[in-house]
Amino acid sequence: MSTRICFIGLFNLPVLAREYNRHGIGGEEVQHTLLARALSARGFQASMIVLDYGQRDGESWDGVRTHKTYTSTAGLPGLRFFHPRWTGIWSAMSRADADVYYVSCAGFRVGLAAMFARWNRRKTIFRIASDSDCQPERLLIEQNYRRDRLLYEFGLRRVDAILAQSEHQRAAIWRNYGLNSSVAPMLVDHPRTVLEFDQRSIPVLWVSNIRQLKRPDALLELANELPGTMMHMIGGPIVGSTDLYELIKTRAAACENVTFHGQIPYHDVNDYFGTARVFVNTSDIEGFPNSYLQAWARGTPVVAFFDPDRIIAREGLGVAVKDIGEMREAVRALVSDRERWRAASARCLAYMMREYSEDKCIAPYLEVIGSLTGRGALP
Repeated sequence: MSTRICFIGLFNLPVLAREYNRHGIGGEEVQHTLLARALSARGFQASMIVLDYGQRDGESWDGVRTHKTYTSTAGLPGLRFFHPRWTGIWSAMSRADADVYYVSCAGFRVGLAAMFARWNRRKTIFRIASDSDCQPERLLIEQNYRRDRLLYEFGLRRVDAILAQSEHQRAAIWRNYGLNSSVAPMLVDHPRTVLEFDQRSIPVLWVSNIRQLKRPDALLELANELPGTMMHMIGGPIVGSTDLYELIKTRAAACENVTFHGQIPYHDVNDYFGTARVFVNTSDIEGFPNSYLQAWARGTPVVAFFDPDRIIAREGLGVAVKDIGEMREAVRALVSDRERWRAASARCLAYMMREYSEDKCIAPYLEVIGSLTGRGALP
């Protein structure tokens, strides 16, 4: 019997199923989907626990079966945490009947998943999604902070394996929680073609959910510093940040060299990465941004404040900067100097070819799943 693995990712369906892609997503939804598809192709029985978007329960896409929970607005305030959220997730976990449950991002779902798995003699993998998941004082938990924090830390200490995105995260989860983890790389959706410098119509691209920690205001500051350079800004609002979204949208409209696209579905946004000369990231804190991989796979250098494990600086995959002044000069050089851009682009493509083949990326996941189920590295 093949190994059954279930991904608890309530917002995964818009990535898995193109017909639902009008809904917003983040990097972990992309990673869940790419990993689920890769495991399914290797003989695993892969499933997902997702929100109710109106789809049929048990419907499958690309060999991945989905189990729906509840709509995002279901339930009464004060009671909805218990029903339909807790009950809905556990009911879907029961229907999935998996050997291993995979959950990521700090939050109450980690505790619910670990509790269910322990009681039902199943296994759980937690994937660190952001550096903040490893730092008790910086946890990105947006609901009932104390309750959700307690459930997260309860689950964190009871999952059977922890996967980190970087050596920095692996060190941080040990330092702050005393927990072991192993590094597993992110999967990549590689393009079929890569455009040359003169074929690229977007000088600067910024893509992220619009929330304060992503510092969208810094992109507008950069646009003011480089008035002759067009910049494209892609991102939708998230719960709790709608006022910021409207503010950034209004401010962007006042910038002659900024095109504000708002939310664009995942299935379409890769085209923007492929036509950009430079991808800019202004976040102060991340995990390992999926957007970096989307850019590098298309030969697009990254200019960013955040450099996980110093990869940008070490491999020459763009420029790691400390402030807006350094960002301005790095962007100015890459968007205008054809030979400098070509050299950086070639390094990006070579790095992705060397480090991010699907077989190489999936190997650590197979090893961890095999160790938990006692079935070796293969299903």
